[in-house]
Amino acid sequence: MAQPRRMVVLRAIVEDYIRSQEPIGSAALTKKHDLGVSSATIRNDMASLEEEGYLIQPHTSSGRIPTEKGYRYFVDRLSTVVPLSDAQRKGIAAFLSGSVSLQDTLQRAARLLSHITGQVAVVASPSPAKAKVLRVQIVPVSSTLLLIVVITGAGNVAQHTLALSPQPTDITLADVGSVVNGACLGLTFAQAAERVRSLKSSRRESVALLEGLAQVFEAMGDNERSSELYMAGASHLAHRRDIADMAPLFDALEEQIVLMKLMSALSEDTDAYGVGVAIGSETHTPELLHASVVTSGYGNSPASRTEPAESDAGHEDGGGSALGGAAHANTAQTGMAGESRITDDADAEPGKMDDGDIVAMPSLDGGSGGSGESSGPVAFVGSIGPTHMDYAATIAAVRAVARYLTRAISSYDDGDGN
Repeated sequence: MAQPRRMVVLRAIVEDYIRSQEPIGSAALTKKHDLGVSSATIRNDMASLEEEGYLIQPHTSSGRIPTEKGYRYFVDRLSTVVPLSDAQRKGIAAFLSGSVSLQDTLQRAARLLSHITGQVAVVASPSPAKAKVLRVQIVPVSSTLLLIVVITGAGNVAQHTLALSPQPTDITLADVGSVVNGACLGLTFAQAAERVRSLKSSRRESVALLEGLAQVFEAMGDNERSSELYMAGASHLAHRRDIADMAPLFDALEEQIVLMKLMSALSEDTDAYGVGVAIGSETHTPELLHASVVTSGYGNSPASRTEPAESDAGHEDGGGSALGGAAHANTAQTGMAGESRITDDADAEPGKMDDGDIVAMPSLDGGSGGSGESSGPVAFVGSIGPTHMDYAATIAAVRAVARYLTRAISSYDDGDGN
């Protein structure tokens, strides 16, 4: 797209179509936006955009609507969004802080994100492969059987039995347990297995026990079924005008393994702000051909760990409950020709955008946010909706919930959780 004006026209069409879900004509654009040119010039720009694959014309007598390529151009150059009100931010914090367990926190987060966006929300529990060891307990249950209990930084408890004959003495078990706890704190299961094996050379009297513990850590890390998906908001699909296009999404929601792989990969292949967006065919999932997925990792991702000062952005509804203001109800009005950063700082002044400094958030295991061993997210949170979703609001909401989730599960890491 060589001419900046056509870029402005495209962004105006995408914004208006997101707002109305009706084909956009040149006359409406000229009337609503101060584009500085005639309706005939806008028509020529729209024809060029159609030739370039950014727009399509559903009917010869209608206006244009964006294609996947048009949405992608728009998303890659998103302008600023409206931050949540102070009441909304306090409502989010109160809603999540009332959780009684990690599972309750994740369920609440899914309901919260669905409420804010008016779309399907998906939250995954921390992946076993990415969980960090917080505490290890070795419990004798018989003369030849040990129970290995591992508490992770996110508050999960993993258990595995270990058959060992002859069984080490209680003194040896206590000694090895103390050494393993000191050596494995903050490591993933895979890293813990490697670290424990490295101890065998200096503790030859405990080689069998240490090797058994290493195998237990590996088994815990490979237990993919321990990850769970918490979903909310499927009922929102039933009230959409494009229900026929969105109907296959119900099948996708049933295929949790496919959804898990898609959103997990997307949360790790993100932009500088820690958000991944897949539009239509970019999901490589037939059931999501008319849907878009917005995902962010939580725990150690850029969206929740190291980023510009944020304002937990979304859209204000102007009234209602503290958690009111669904993103689909009100689209941010911005100068389309400008480019600016998306921010969502929980401490920012309502209505004020702040470019801010880079803020290093603590990792889940007490290390610095930039450490190499804790660089990846522990799980993801995401929103699924139509391709004409309000991307700016959805991205801001997903990032805000990811940030709050990181803070919430960090309390388990610090021993404050339930």
